[in-house]
Amino acid sequence: MQVQRILRIFDLSKPIKISIKLTFDFCCLLFCFWAAFFTRTDASAEFYDPIYWLWVTGIALCSLCYFVRVGMYKVVFRYIGGGFIRTIVQAILAAALFLVLGFYINGLMLPRSLPFIYIAYSMLIIGGSRLLYRNLFNDLTTFKRGVPIIIYGVGGAGRQLHSALAYSKEFRPVAFIDDNQQLHGKTVNGLNVFALSELNELIDNYDVEKILLAIPSATSGERQKVLTALEKFEIKVLTVPGMADLVNGEYQIDQIKQVDIADLLGRDSVQADPALMSENIKDKVVMVTGAGGSIGSELCRQILLQKPAKLIVFDASEFNLYSIEKELRETILRANLEVELYPLLGSVQLESRLVSIMQAFRVETIYHAAAYKHVPLVEYNVSEGVCNNVFGTLNTARAAIRAGVSDFVLISTDKAVRPTNVMGASKRMAELVLQALAKEQSNTRFCMVRFGNVLGSSGSVVPLFKKQIQAGGPITLTDKDIIRYFMTIPEAAQLVIQAGSMGQGGDVFVLDMGEPIKIYDLATKMIHLSGYSIKDDNNKHGDIEITVTGLRPGEKLYEELLIGDNVAKTSHQRIMTAHEECLSWSEIEVVLAKLEAACFDFDNQAIRGVLLSAPTGFKPKDGICDLVWLENQK
Repeated sequence: MQVQRILRIFDLSKPIKISIKLTFDFCCLLFCFWAAFFTRTDASAEFYDPIYWLWVTGIALCSLCYFVRVGMYKVVFRYIGGGFIRTIVQAILAAALFLVLGFYINGLMLPRSLPFIYIAYSMLIIGGSRLLYRNLFNDLTTFKRGVPIIIYGVGGAGRQLHSALAYSKEFRPVAFIDDNQQLHGKTVNGLNVFALSELNELIDNYDVEKILLAIPSATSGERQKVLTALEKFEIKVLTVPGMADLVNGEYQIDQIKQVDIADLLGRDSVQADPALMSENIKDKVVMVTGAGGSIGSELCRQILLQKPAKLIVFDASEFNLYSIEKELRETILRANLEVELYPLLGSVQLESRLVSIMQAFRVETIYHAAAYKHVPLVEYNVSEGVCNNVFGTLNTARAAIRAGVSDFVLISTDKAVRPTNVMGASKRMAELVLQALAKEQSNTRFCMVRFGNVLGSSGSVVPLFKKQIQAGGPITLTDKDIIRYFMTIPEAAQLVIQAGSMGQGGDVFVLDMGEPIKIYDLATKMIHLSGYSIKDDNNKHGDIEITVTGLRPGEKLYEELLIGDNVAKTSHQRIMTAHEECLSWSEIEVVLAKLEAACFDFDNQAIRGVLLSAPTGFKPKDGICDLVWLENQK
């Protein structure tokens, strides 16, 4: 309560504050002159001469007018920095000049060294009082500021972050940590710099709850090493935006956010090739099916930056279409892009709708991202999954051929490789359809791009784990040994666009997904970096438990990206091409006819039989899981 009463002094009205400052500075100027005079002459006779009082008072008033002129009273003292110190120096030098001129004009005695002593006293009292005010305010407000935090990184970003948070009510910086040994034991911005090995002691001494990463220019590999080192401390880790976001002005240095899970991959994105990015898009009419989905929406964002003449966003979900259209229109306005945007509702299972759209807008490039991709859900809804993934792709491809579309890119998946589930087998069937059509005609160039999981997509484990951690657990994991390939959504979308520009017809492109990630390890890292400990048999008082639920229908432990070993490199270091078994159009037509009849009759046994007989590599690990079929078997 006493602190709160003192702090009320800092909240006085502006006129009262300025009056106090003017009065204080006026008294200081008078005092500094007489202090300098007695320091230099050790005499007091002139002190009683009214002419001295008159001239010194007049000079002090002139100095105050100059102080007002240079803006000394516009600055909030609690936020003063280096720029204001320069203003004070300038003002006091001017005050000394007024003193010299005033005494010279009046012919009064003024020792030559006295102005320098006057400057020293004025700097000490006037400048020092302001710094004392600022420090007093900081010390008093420390009692009401937020949680103590440590800043990792003493570079430019770390120092800016400390300055930005110095008056924050949410965070209170207490120390710096840096890998540079030459900085250990030094003081930066009033905070001591420590080594990472001293973090445990700092956490105990200051009750630190969070650590802020201020290393925006570090590579993904470097950030991964830092996060791996911090993981064992079980402290919540936050970060500042990346350097690209800071340079682009999308974020400020003090906009703290959670650690991007992409940093845990330790994977540096390769700079996109501008020529490949724009080849099939710039000044063309582009259509994206499934535009409201995770991949489809990111494709739309990337495509928009390449300035197509028209962008057609097509989706069966009204809400998803509304969301992506709203976002894209805001981007167009913000970036002043001359792109015509058309949001169109419809299903890829209705070929006539697709043909009418492609012909009306004269579509030149299609990115086909519309698909059902959630493995267990497709297992529970077999015929619908096959119809959407296989016949939706067939209808879109046929419509593209009829409308004279130049380029068609299918978004495929690693689950199409030796699939153990209907979703993967249906995507492999979709690839076979496009490969056959690529051989049958030459007007439309078809290619497929196959990649693994993307971080943050719908159905991804990462958003699920985040929600479970926020809820206090437990984290549900299907198997401790399950591994997956991961890639960020922006990188995946960029590589899809670039691969589509490289296709010759019937190509199956495979993206370099890096090293696979063990999902259990990902879960433990997310728990530790959120500031929690794992609750298990070895730590019964932990915070978050990891529960193993068992593999779901159609799910397998390991994902693969290739079929066979006939793989070739391309001009892009992250894109490869796979040469695999395919069928002619006459052969695939027979397969599709059987599959269509089976889907129409909801005959799950027949659907499975067709998928097994086709060259999909389908090896189901479970029985038929279709919910309607199972209900009818009772």
